[in-house]
Amino acid sequence: MIEMKNWYALYTRSRWEKKVAELLTRKQVENYCPLNRVQRQWSDRRKIVMEPLFRSYVFVHMTESQHLTARSVDGVINLVYWQGKPAIIRDTEIEVIRHFLNDYEQVKLEKTEVDLEDKVRVTHGPLMLMEGKVVEVKHKTVRVLLPSLGYAMVAEIDKSNIEKISMISARNAVMIQS
Repeated sequence: MIEMKNWYALYTRSRWEKKVAELLTRKQVENYCPLNRVQRQWSDRRKIVMEPLFRSYVFVHMTESQHLTARSVDGVINLVYWQGKPAIIRDTEIEVIRHFLNDYEQVKLEKTEVDLEDKVRVTHGPLMLMEGKVVEVKHKTVRVLLPSLGYAMVAEIDKSNIEKISMISARNAVMIQS
């Protein structure tokens, strides 16, 4: 029987994300440590540095039988659990993170409770055609929700790149399909 690979989140020691990712790679465990391009200012210079987007987390793509190998890596505290089982992260969420970080710099994370309101569709940009529900809109700020992670990635995006999906047009689409 072939085991399915899933994405899981590993909880790491503070500031060990890059080191854990390197050690996992050496053990041939597929991993992803999302790095954010951030500009830092020192007294004598400015520099772009790569910082982990999720502090104390590294994502691993593995089978259940590989859990022990991943947990045995120096710097790993444990797998992240949800309802008593290792939390599985959807492939699509990992892809959204990858695309988001490729297209934007200085991304910020905000811990959020998902409170869904208007349904919207992204019309332009890296998240084009994705549908979701608005949590909050401020000026030009758009939030992309990653529900299983409980975070929202925030980037400045022009409001003209989003269209509201009205309940009437959604109902009409359902009626036409019936």
